[in-house]
Amino acid sequence: MGIVGILLAIAVALLGGDPFVVLQQFSEGNSPFGPQPVQVGRPGPQVPADDKLADFVSVVLADTEDTWTKEFREQGGTHRAPKLVIFDGVVASACGRAAGAMGPFHCPSEEKVYIDLAFYRQPRQQMGAPGDFAQAYVIAHEIGHHVQHQLGIDSKVQKLQRQVSQVQANQLSVRLELQAD
Repeated sequence: MGIVGILLAIAVALLGGDPFVVLQQFSEGNSPFGPQPVQVGRPGPQVPADDKLADFVSVVLADTEDTWTKEFREQGGTHRAPKLVIFDGVVASACGRAAGAMGPFHCPSEEKVYIDLAFYRQPRQQMGAPGDFAQAYVIAHEIGHHVQHQLGIDSKVQKLQRQVSQVQANQLSVRLELQAD
């Protein structure tokens, strides 16, 4: 589930709709942008040295991992670092096929964070805005989801969502997103 899918689901919820319809579409790998060829992403440590954007993503991810490793250690735990998959456009994951328009996402079942470089290039190319801070923030947000998964927070929220009203389930989704921030 990428940031675009999450934001779309939140917007649907705020307008009184069912965000789970949107979440289901994205979680099944369906893209509202039509069928596209699937390319398997490449792991972060093996990115080409000349791709500065991929290097940036790898550096930010390493920084988040240093921070979470320290935090877990201080609490007596062990942090399992997610694997990084960098891709362009479309990728197949255990969470389904993902189109780049969804943006970066975390796939909990395989503990991987997927970063679409095309998603990051768009502001640079179309608006002349490099947006390093925003890009780093998105990566940290996806790592936040990884931490939630590692701590079991995501599964507890999903269980609670099945026991409450649609409005309350939507509120829990928003809180989960804010916590990942």
